[in-house]
Amino acid sequence: MANANQNFYELYRSTSIGQTLADTLDELISSRRIEPQLAMRVMQNFDQNIAAVLGEKVKARLSFKGHLDTYRFCDEVWTFIIKDVTFKMENSYQEKADRVKIVACQSKEKVEK
Repeated sequence: MANANQNFYELYRSTSIGQTLADTLDELISSRRIEPQLAMRVMQNFDQNIAAVLGEKVKARLSFKGHLDTYRFCDEVWTFIIKDVTFKMENSYQEKADRVKIVACQSKEKVEK
C-alpha cells in the first residue's frame, strides 16, 4: 500500500477523464460547494488511483516501431519524440501515427544502497 505522504505523477490529469474531473471540481469551487483544498485532495487521490488501476488491470501489450527524433532526461523523467510510428497490438491490429510523445517516469521509490 502506498504511503499517504507519497507523491504521484500528474501525468493522467491531461487525459479526457482527468480534464473532466478538473473541470467539474472547478465548477464546484466556483459555486462554493467545495473548498479548493478538497479539490486538491481529490486530484491527488485521482493521481494515485489512476496509476494503480492502470498498473493492475490493464494487461494488453503492444509493440511499436518508428524513428527516434528527440529524447531528453530531466528530473528523473525520460521524454521521447518518435516519428512515423507503427503500433502493433497483440491481436495483430496495426495503427500508424506521424508523431508520438512518450513520457516515462520511475514507478517505484528508489532503493537506497
